[in-house]
Amino acid sequence: MLRVPSDISSQEFESLKIQDMTFVAYRNEVYPSKYDVFFEEHAVIVVLEGEKKFTSPTQEVHVEKGDILFIQRGFYLMSESIHEAYKSLVFFFDEKLLKEFVGLHPELFGAQQPSETVEYPILLLKSDDNFEKFIQSVFPYFRSRTELKNHFLRLKFQELLLHLMELDNSNQLRGILYSLYKGEKVDLSFLMNSYYLKPLTLNELARLSGRSLSAFKRDFQDEFNTSPALWLKNKRLDYADFLLRNSTKNVSEISTEIGYESVSHFIKTYKEKYGTTPKRQG
Repeated sequence: MLRVPSDISSQEFESLKIQDMTFVAYRNEVYPSKYDVFFEEHAVIVVLEGEKKFTSPTQEVHVEKGDILFIQRGFYLMSESIHEAYKSLVFFFDEKLLKEFVGLHPELFGAQQPSETVEYPILLLKSDDNFEKFIQSVFPYFRSRTELKNHFLRLKFQELLLHLMELDNSNQLRGILYSLYKGEKVDLSFLMNSYYLKPLTLNELARLSGRSLSAFKRDFQDEFNTSPALWLKNKRLDYADFLLRNSTKNVSEISTEIGYESVSHFIKTYKEKYGTTPKRQG
């Protein structure tokens, strides 16, 4: 699994940063390539060449040159190159800069905004001449040595958002930006039931919920009357028990599926809860 932007390496990507925050990364992908991607930040993928397929539990999107994808923070996608010439620019949206943008342009955001549609993480946009010219204006900064680069990139960030808002006829992006600015928090029940099988740390879950780690633990205790770690442990074991009764998967496969690296640890933990070792029923 590739976590982006934290797993972006200089060996695979060229990148530009605004201070210590990754702003944009350029990749000429090795073909064929198929892998899971977890988006730690909201991101925009601009397809420069070739074709690719992105798959989520609710969507499958086939993209080609000129397509733009806005992908919401916290989603897993299967990324699969289907053309050897695939190249892309990927922009990342740091929350501080997003809030700054909304604060600078309040006239663009009305009081009534559509809510964030979490069931469909991918927003597909189509490039136009103005956006293509903007993209071309970004490339020189990969080679620029100007001391003012950080200031130029901040302006490019603002320009990028304005272009995307102009291209987004659905206003979905506008609603997402406004909800972040207002500090709206993700529903904990929805978050945990969506991600309990994913290999995410408590810090990552807290960040996805729009809370600090301490606030996440406090709100979680108030809502579920238990700690996040204990809730996750029991939820995963309950799912393992369900699979043992209703699937043909063996103990090792189930152990891996619920996130245990050690089968023996899974067996011990399962026995502590259910009083017996895990074994497929029927």
